[in-house]
Amino acid sequence: MLMKPDQHAVERIVRMALLEDAPWGDLTSEALLPSDLEISAQLVAREEGVLCGEEVFSSAMSLTGPGSVKFRKHDSDRFSAGEVLAVLSGPARSLLKAERVALNFVQRLSGIATLTARYVAEAAGTKARIVDTRKTTPGLRLLERYAVRCGGGHNHRFSLSDALLAKDNHLAALQSSGGEELTRKLRAAFANLPHTTHIEVEVDRLDQIEPVLASGVDTIMLDNFSVGDLRTAVRQINGRARVEASGGVSLDRIREIAATGVDLISVGALTHSVRSIDLGLDFQQS
Repeated sequence: MLMKPDQHAVERIVRMALLEDAPWGDLTSEALLPSDLEISAQLVAREEGVLCGEEVFSSAMSLTGPGSVKFRKHDSDRFSAGEVLAVLSGPARSLLKAERVALNFVQRLSGIATLTARYVAEAAGTKARIVDTRKTTPGLRLLERYAVRCGGGHNHRFSLSDALLAKDNHLAALQSSGGEELTRKLRAAFANLPHTTHIEVEVDRLDQIEPVLASGVDTIMLDNFSVGDLRTAVRQINGRARVEASGGVSLDRIREIAATGVDLISVGALTHSVRSIDLGLDFQQS
């Protein structure tokens, strides 16, 4: 079952967005529209995709005033161009005040879910999981990570506090010459961690694999490896750690990367380079 974000956290994010968009009210609607005017609207897909943002869209509408929102499609559902995804009704001022914020959220989150679904489809039939990264919009990680799950992907660590992930800059700061010295320094660092901590180390060369494995890692990240080196690395590791491929991952390369036998493929593009899905609100007077 798809685990949804905490509703209180969602509302906190939406409140900030509404305050940003209308800090002193909606001058246009308040000047032009009677306070008792009721309207209805449809959320319509202008292109195909995968839906994400049902809760955040509804929250934007409910936080601006009374009204009704009923979704015909739900998070992780696929939709076609022209489909009505939701119907809503309520005071015109309230719905128009929430319109842009609600659309901004559902369009971006559906874009992430749609793109993720394409990556997942390319890896179908392999054991590789498509996972996200911390390359998210500041303040929106909770929602964007949820969108990845709606698209069939999986989440990496949520924050720096969740797991140890030593990357190239960390190893450079250790000033290790490699080999046994690298193993020793990593072991010394890991000795102070709680036993429940997941440990991952990034490598960018085949010769780094054995010293890192000897330190007792749970996952090895293979950064910017060629497809041939990925295959070699998977054979070398041989189940002694989980294997993650990362760096320069694009949609047209997913299939061949997944076929090397890696367990995880992390894709920053899921959140940092996504295009919002074209959705629109079509209004009519009730």
